Amino acid sequence: MYLKVKDHSVSGEVFELIENPEYGFLETRPQPSKEKLPEYYESEDYISHTDTKRNLFENVYHLVRSFTLNKKVKLINSFIEKPSSEKRLLDIGCGTGDFLHAAQKNGWIVSGIEPNDDARAIANKKTNNSVFNIEQLLEFHEHSYDVITLWHVLEHLPNLEEQVNLLKKLLKPGGRLIIAVPNYKSYDAQLYKEFWAAYDVPRHLWHFNKTSISGLFSKISMNVEKIKPMWFDAFYVCLLSEKYKTGKMNFIKAFFNGFVSNFKALSTKEVSSLIYIIKNS
Repeated sequence: MYLKVKDHSVSGEVFELIENPEYGFLETRPQPSKEKLPEYYESEDYISHTDTKRNLFENVYHLVRSFTLNKKVKLINSFIEKPSSEKRLLDIGCGTGDFLHAAQKNGWIVSGIEPNDDARAIANKKTNNSVFNIEQLLEFHEHSYDVITLWHVLEHLPNLEEQVNLLKKLLKPGGRLIIAVPNYKSYDAQLYKEFWAAYDVPRHLWHFNKTSISGLFSKISMNVEKIKPMWFDAFYVCLLSEKYKTGKMNFIKAFFNGFVSNFKALSTKEVSSLIYIIKNS
């Protein structure tokens, strides 16, 4: 066993993190059943499912999210070598649809997947009803998309290898898969240990590092082209981790720890969250 971690945000239950012997990622044990898993998302504090700005924390979250939208759109645009009216994007776990909306304004034909009913309803208002429930994934045609994105989503998906194979089928040959996930090898993960907010058990079923992502996708002939840092995540994660550890959000201490984590990552490359750009064969 690697670590015991408590669900700090919903149930208060304790879970174990077990290292996968083949790939090296950590697995949350026990994993909730398909029927029970939605119960662990039933919280007003699950911020990606809402556009609310009730307090300073939520306002900062949405401010950062707005800032990063342009960077995300710039990233996916970089994969299109010449202007095309048929550049297609699939965003899985799209939340309230802000990224899809921004991509749509940039000429992308978009589709989204969002299992949460309330978030999906909000997203559909922004994207002309381009967002579907998760069952729709099996209805999309193979080799349909130039880019598929999962922004902090892969760690939530049951049946990991099955999901990875499906992503490959939906991508066009030479298409890109963009995955953003927390990095349990980061300094802030080592600092906060069982209080590290990005473990987020049991909603996060898997906990990745660079080696495990490369191994998982190379097995199906998909290669990691590039790894990019998500610098803002260290501050967000440290803020929540402080709350879990001490019972209050200590902005000064959290900002300091986030800064130290990012500073150390300049040499180690182990940032709190990483973006993997993966090319299909």
